[in-house]
Amino acid sequence: MAYKINPDLCTACGTCIDECPVEAISAGDVYVIDGSSCIDCGACAGVCPAEAIAAE
Repeated sequence: MAYKINPDLCTACGTCIDECPVEAISAGDVYVIDGSSCIDCGACAGVCPAEAIAAE
């Protein structure tokens, strides 16, 4: 299982980046989670105000 950011919902607010303990999230117009670095902790999904992050 890996977490992914839905590009249609992401507002690029930056909240998730500060929560990621392994720095697996990259900033941009839409944020992206590096699946090979993600440890599936779900911290990012828990703080996303747009509910744009989900396990897949």
